[in-house]
Amino acid sequence: MLAWRRGGDGNPVRGAHPTTRLIALAAFAFLWAVAVLFRLIQLQVVSHATYVEAARRQQQHAARLDAARGTIYDRAGRILAKSVLADSISINPLRVPDRPLAAEILARVLGVDRQELLEKMDSAVESHRLALEEKRKPKGTGFLWVKRKISPAEAEALKSLKLDWVEFQKEPHRYYPDGSLASHVVGTVDFQERGNLGLERKLDDELRGRPGHATMLTDVLQRAIDSRVDKPPEAGKDLTLTLDQRIQFVVDRELRAACEKHRAVSGSLVVMNPYTGEVLAMASYPRFDANEPPQQGEPASVRFDHPVSVAFEPGSVFKIITLSAALETTALRPESPINCGGGTLVLFGRVIHEAKRGYGTLSMADVLAKSSNIGAIQIGLKVGPEKLLEYVRRFGFGKATGIPLPAESTGMVRDLRWWGKSSIGSVAMGHEVSTTTLQLAQACSVIANGGLLVKPRLVLKRQRPGEKPDSEPAGAPKRILKPETAITMRQMMEGVVLHGTGKAARLAGYTSGGKTGSAQIFDLVTKHYSHLYNGSFVGFAPVTNPAVVIAVSLNGVKLFGGVVAAPVFKTIATETLRLLGVPKDIPEVEPEPLTDPEEANDVAIADLSTPPDDLEPLPPSLLQTAPPAQAAPAQPATLAAVGAVPGVLAPQPSPNGIVAAEGPKAPSFQGKTVREVLEEALAGGIAVEVIGSGVARAQAPAPGTMLRPSEKVRVNFQ
Repeated sequence: MLAWRRGGDGNPVRGAHPTTRLIALAAFAFLWAVAVLFRLIQLQVVSHATYVEAARRQQQHAARLDAARGTIYDRAGRILAKSVLADSISINPLRVPDRPLAAEILARVLGVDRQELLEKMDSAVESHRLALEEKRKPKGTGFLWVKRKISPAEAEALKSLKLDWVEFQKEPHRYYPDGSLASHVVGTVDFQERGNLGLERKLDDELRGRPGHATMLTDVLQRAIDSRVDKPPEAGKDLTLTLDQRIQFVVDRELRAACEKHRAVSGSLVVMNPYTGEVLAMASYPRFDANEPPQQGEPASVRFDHPVSVAFEPGSVFKIITLSAALETTALRPESPINCGGGTLVLFGRVIHEAKRGYGTLSMADVLAKSSNIGAIQIGLKVGPEKLLEYVRRFGFGKATGIPLPAESTGMVRDLRWWGKSSIGSVAMGHEVSTTTLQLAQACSVIANGGLLVKPRLVLKRQRPGEKPDSEPAGAPKRILKPETAITMRQMMEGVVLHGTGKAARLAGYTSGGKTGSAQIFDLVTKHYSHLYNGSFVGFAPVTNPAVVIAVSLNGVKLFGGVVAAPVFKTIATETLRLLGVPKDIPEVEPEPLTDPEEANDVAIADLSTPPDDLEPLPPSLLQTAPPAQAAPAQPATLAAVGAVPGVLAPQPSPNGIVAAEGPKAPSFQGKTVREVLEEALAGGIAVEVIGSGVARAQAPAPGTMLRPSEKVRVNFQ
């Protein structure tokens, strides 16, 4: 229906009726409401799940909650490793007002490379500009790590500058309060707090714990508004070790000093309780700071755990196994005479010489004290290959000890089918086998504790925060020697310290026993035994009731184990017994120092050996190569005094038991220069073998010894 209205000139004008307009408006509103309702039904009913999921993805984010890594303590509760929160530094390159100046400031405070940081900032800014020009979303241009997990001093210095474009973020950081102390044992972690060395690696699953999960509610700028913990993290277990931080400090200090003094390639040392197998200290040289990552160009061997992972031919320390086997399988006793043949033995066609002057007849106890190679071979022949191998394996050689450290070496013990005719002689004096320092300590513990093989222990207990501690069970000891055999061996090993090659290991106020070792090192490059030694000493104190066993090995030295390793035993044993409160058992009189290094000459001659397969080659720069001494022609021989063994011949002794020798006597070269030694040797028609440079410190054979035809005098210079 149309309605009339007057226009501006007063004439009537026809237009829409108000009711029509209302109806039209109502219809539009109704259709709009229907559309909205339809849309609402679509959103809230039909597509409800889809949009809820989209909203959840936009507003909620799952976050991983890392568990606190367990703390590592020594036996007295002193912290060896713990996790702390450290500041990490990042910047937004787009917000930096002056990039060259910013790079200069950060480089000075944080010690980062200025040019590298500046290039990263410039690259981020340029990438952002190109993205805007190409009308695409920039990615990763507004965030740049500068340095992560900085020190508290660096954080404090940077905060004092109040730079609003620098952002601080907290991250967990593994901290080792004592740096290099027991670093090879405790180990290290990578940037993600995962163990990569030592106990940190071997027991990583226990130390790391179990992560939790949380849901984060964020706004449109991805800022957290609220959170909900869905699964709390489970903290890692704390470990209490058998190590004693005080003893470990002494061990680290003394091993480092000895290795640097004697220019050793590497060194290893183990201090153990012989009854429980608890490792009180374990050290490797070279050392490293666990708080510092590997440096560029750093040799991998710096972080080798040498007492556990690096096997070597032990040399004369192995004679304690040979003599222990003899006490149990033969009629030999400490006083039994052993014909040492004046220093020469023909073994299945191979001529073997004593390391120093020849001996006639020695008691079995003196064979050990003076470290006679020929005497040890004669005893080994009496034991026989089968029994000798049995006792080598009884003492734990050739298999892992089971200590919870990664990459443990089993050493090497060959089956009899791989022995040559002369292998009995090599094994009897510590060649053609390889062992670790930890295995030597375990073997010596058998003698110290009365004949029981104990498993080395490193962990005393585990404890998750809030729970009861879980003590680590000790392995059941296994008897491998009779108690009387162990006691007899203790007495003979005391003789090594009192009047044998181990005089430098005598203690003031305590009795002690042990055995020296100087094994020639085989060079896999030249395929010859070199004139560098594995200088070792393994021993215990006090003798009657040993409280501690100590095994020391310095690798790549030019002097004997009684010179380089025995003094280390002395210092560490003295300090350890004091710290443990062990009462003294003899008057406190300082022993006389070792004045003549030749007294400690116990080199296990390796000329007849086939080297083990698992030895590492020596660095060429450390080798002092020299032609091997020529073997003297075989003399008329009789069967050895310890028993007739086919194929084994000894020189015909004179009535006094000493082999008659021909030729000049070895002069004394002590304190002379290389030139003076060569001139004197040339004038006397004597062949010499020069080792090292400087002044003559030791020689073999000893001064006054009758030289065999073509025999050379080996002279060590330092």
